Order: sequence, then structure tokens, then C-alpha cells
Amino acid sequence: MQTYRNIELSFMGPPHHMVGDGFRVSQYFPSGKNLFKRFSPFLLLDYNTPFYFSPTQNPRGVGAHPHRGFETVTIVYDGKVEHHDNSGNHGVIQEGEVQWMTAGKGILHKEYHERGFSKQGGIFHAIQLWVDLPQNQKMTNPKYQTLGKNEIGFYDTEKVSVRVIAGEFKNEKGEILARSKAQTFSPINLYNIFLKKNASVFLSEPTDYNTGILVIKGEVKINAQKVYQEREFILFENMEGVIELESLSEDFCACVLSGKPLEQEVFARGPFVMSTQEDIHQAFIDYEEGKFGTWSF
Repeated sequence: MQTYRNIELSFMGPPHHMVGDGFRVSQYFPSGKNLFKRFSPFLLLDYNTPFYFSPTQNPRGVGAHPHRGFETVTIVYDGKVEHHDNSGNHGVIQEGEVQWMTAGKGILHKEYHERGFSKQGGIFHAIQLWVDLPQNQKMTNPKYQTLGKNEIGFYDTEKVSVRVIAGEFKNEKGEILARSKAQTFSPINLYNIFLKKNASVFLSEPTDYNTGILVIKGEVKINAQKVYQEREFILFENMEGVIELESLSEDFCACVLSGKPLEQEVFARGPFVMSTQEDIHQAFIDYEEGKFGTWSF
């Protein structure tokens, strides 16, 4: 008989708001729930539920802005996102792809709908996460990773598909079934699960990892007990046990976030996340003094 990992809480995201003019998001945390300590290393989850953007000649998005002390992870389900930063990085990601940007000691970047997608218009559907950096890595050099089919780990059966963005995916026996090539600063397992109707899958995450699931599409029965709906976020207790997902829909999708907590203080103010109030203050000084680099990119 399986021992299940208990569910600690579940919640829906708050009302949507616009980020720039290209991202219509519900911020599950920290706005919906302040989980800085409880869900480390994950700081923020913005979910752009499927939304139609009409055609335009001027790509929608967010103009140049700074970050320091953490990483941004953008996961695209529909549409295309383009990225530029002042470290010389540029990339376009589409359905099934991910961009992983390390802000580190400071970066200026902009992100917007790719020009072809903007001109055509269509459904845009994506997640953006903020992932904390360990205190001794917060001033690391900025970095950018595009994660496509050659970097993402794949596991497929007739009714189950898993796409591993970071870390690895294990079955209930602890056997590694797929692994990502993404580079992370702390242990993280991040993956999308796709299930056909009545298909089941068992997740085996380390006991000390903070683990949560966002239901992207469909309905799911978790641990052979309660049913959860599209757009619900489920947080699990840190304990021994597996997590069972059984799809009740023809096509089910969920994003699984699991990571080892960093056991450090979180001081967040605007676009900066540091481990002390003094470091936050210094971030603003450095930004105002132009130490984040050029705006010409």
C-alpha cells in the first residue's frame, strides 16, 4: 500500500492584472499567498492563463527593467516570447520551450511577444517563476539559458508524458526516468506532466523538498482522494510519501515545482531580492549609479 504525501493547502490565484501590456497574469505568490519562507527557493509565480491578444504591428510586453539576486524562468504553453538583455543575450521561445535567466549581480532586460506572433495575434499562455539564488551566489555573473527539446528531459508512454525543465523526474520506486540539462544553483525539480483520461502517475520527490503543483488544464484526483480543478495550486507537506495524480479529463496538464529550501532570509523590494536589508539598499544605490550596465540594447 502506498504512503501518500499529505496536502497542506490549496488555493486559486487572485484576479488577473497586466504586467506591461503583454502579460495578463494571476500572481499566485507572493500576492495570493506569501510563501517566501514556506516555498523556498520559489519566490513568485505569475500565471498568464490562456488569453487572446489581437494582431498588432507593435509587439506587446515589458520594456527594459533591472533585476538582482534571483533567476526568472519563463515557460511557454502557447505563443512566442522574445528576450533581450544588456549582457548580450537574445532568444525566442515558443510552445514547450523555456528561458532561464540568472540576474545575479545585476542585469537589465526586456521581454515581449515575438514580432511574428504579434502581427498574427493569437492565444498567449505562459508561466513566469522567480527562483531565489543562494546568498553566496546572489552576486554571480548574469547568465541566460534557452531550454528546448535538446535540453529538456523527455519521458513518454501511451498515456503519460513528462517534460523535465530542471532536475529530474522519478517514479514511485525512486528510479530516474528523465533528466534535464538545465544548470541550477540549488537542487530543483521542475517539470510539466501531461495525462490522458484515467491515466495515473506517481511522483517521488525528496522529503525535504518544498513541493507544489499548479493545475494547468483539466481535473485531477490527487492521492486517490480529492479532486482539484484547473488553475488550482496545491502545496504538499514535507514528509515521506509519493504523490499520485489521476487525470479525470481527456487532456490533463500540470506544472510540478519542487526544490530544496535555501534556509535564508528573503528581503524583496521591487525588482531586487536579497538576503539582508543592507543588500537591498545597496542594490538600489548600484542601480541609480548605473552599475547595472548599459540601457542601449
